[in-house]
Amino acid sequence: MTYFILFLAILAEVIATTALKASDSFTKLGPSIVLVVGYAMSFYLLSIVMRSMPTGVTYAIWAGLGIVLISVFGYLFNNEKLDLPACIGMSMIVIGVVVINVFSKTVNH
Repeated sequence: MTYFILFLAILAEVIATTALKASDSFTKLGPSIVLVVGYAMSFYLLSIVMRSMPTGVTYAIWAGLGIVLISVFGYLFNNEKLDLPACIGMSMIVIGVVVINVFSKTVNH
């Protein structure tokens, strides 16, 4: 259940970050509301996850997967392109998250 809540926190953060760009520096009300609610929800869910996971591991997963997902959202919704070095770097981030989850003894499975 902890990983599901963490996934929801990541998703809320990605939606909020996507809305941040769409808010045009808080000049558009709809996206501005989405980003404030999204970040609030993300941090609340993150605080729940931190009750049972170490802070460093939680943040590594949240930030790492958030970077990858926001890049995918940017590509799909904002026509932002990624070059090969960016894709390689993000692949390394994903590999790091997998290593933490599979091999680290600090993560309770």
